[in-house]
Amino acid sequence: MTAASDFSGDTAASLSRRISSGETSSVNAVQKALERIARLEPRIKAFIKVENDDALEEARRADERIAKGERLPLLGVPVAVKDNMLMENRVATCASKILENFRAPYSATAVKKLRAAGAVILGKTNMDEFAMGSSTENSAFGPTRNPWNVETVPGGSSGGSAAAVAAGYCPISLGSDTGGSIRQPAAFCGVVGLKPTYGRVSRFGLVAFASSLDQIGPFGKTVEDVALAMNAIGGYDKMDSTSVDRPMPDLSEALKKDVKNFVVGLPREYFVEGVAPEVRKAVQGAADALAREGARIEEISLPHTEYAIAVYYVIATAEASSNLARYDGVKYGHRSGGGEGLEGMYSFSRTEGFGPEVRRRIMLGTYVLSSGYYDAYYLKAQKVRTLILNDFREAFKKCRVILTPTTPTPPFKFGEKTADPLQMYLSDIFTISTNLAGIPGICVPGGLSSEGLPIGVQMMAGHFDEESLITAAAAYERTRSFPSPKI
Repeated sequence: MTAASDFSGDTAASLSRRISSGETSSVNAVQKALERIARLEPRIKAFIKVENDDALEEARRADERIAKGERLPLLGVPVAVKDNMLMENRVATCASKILENFRAPYSATAVKKLRAAGAVILGKTNMDEFAMGSSTENSAFGPTRNPWNVETVPGGSSGGSAAAVAAGYCPISLGSDTGGSIRQPAAFCGVVGLKPTYGRVSRFGLVAFASSLDQIGPFGKTVEDVALAMNAIGGYDKMDSTSVDRPMPDLSEALKKDVKNFVVGLPREYFVEGVAPEVRKAVQGAADALAREGARIEEISLPHTEYAIAVYYVIATAEASSNLARYDGVKYGHRSGGGEGLEGMYSFSRTEGFGPEVRRRIMLGTYVLSSGYYDAYYLKAQKVRTLILNDFREAFKKCRVILTPTTPTPPFKFGEKTADPLQMYLSDIFTISTNLAGIPGICVPGGLSSEGLPIGVQMMAGHFDEESLITAAAAYERTRSFPSPKI
């Protein structure tokens, strides 16, 4: 089956044009997507649940809207959603046995906005359990595999969403990013991934991991696709107390601008020992390309970068310990038949329901919040978080965009880092600071390794300046072509 016949080579923008012009229908595009999923999923396993009947019904409704003359950028376009976002009366497992049979009582705001924009949701994608991981190896339902090489990981925790776009199932998907969980899988799967400013996209209906860090964002085949998705899901939501009430710009306009007045900062702390030479080369190539487009490249410093991993794994685990306390086997989720009394039921339910990585982080978080350790760990981490935020504020006085590696290495093989959690945590060393500071970041494909695996480059901008990110990323994207995996 070729890309021409199954639309797997289409971007969201090109597929939308084909559907709205009558060249094809949403039902046809979705049917072809479902056929491709059925053919490739035994190898890739990007989905936890494919909603075949619902997707075709949504596609029929989209075609009816088009027949009435309605035109929207995502109308009739198939998309996928990470399985930590609620869809009313549909399973929302967070890739955990503790929520294996949980059906959501309502839909997340981001899901509602996608549907209002006319997008057709194919199903719920696989992930690291409760978004805790960097490889999608922690899913209770088995790992997702990288479409570029099924022996390598797709990144995490949004590995299923990234793999779904890379595999050509859909041109857009939604993920969540707590410490790099959109940008790192985007890098590993050779797609574009955007983590918006904290508060730009509603978190209502997103199952919480670390509430001060979590943010929903899109994956896309191109920067334009990501801009279209952000236009649909961004904006204020009164149902989310952390949503910021400020206008959502049309990011499609940012695609048309150039970078001639941009200063692009290269932070010296991001080019340290341990960064693969091929990754360095890709970032330098991106800097050179932006310079040719008229940007000025300058070295900058983010001096507290070295503390980011430690700060993140104190704050994130503390918030996880608090957020995951609700899964006790009483009101919803898995309830064990073992154990004596209430405490025994709690213990057995949580031990059976949570995987080892989730249990590890709950224990770490409970420890740093415990009496006698709160000031030494959690309070100190919050103070250093402020120093990291101030580093970025100072940096953005000198530059418009910051350019860095997304990951220290190209995609690694399954099992390579599972025995050493610290090595796994270091996979996110270049993405974590963005979440701690609450600023937006984007990953764009930057080339292929000597083994033919994707390498991503990361750009960051100031709070609520997604426009600069889209402009810079699109300017870089125009200078090069990037292949798709041969699957």
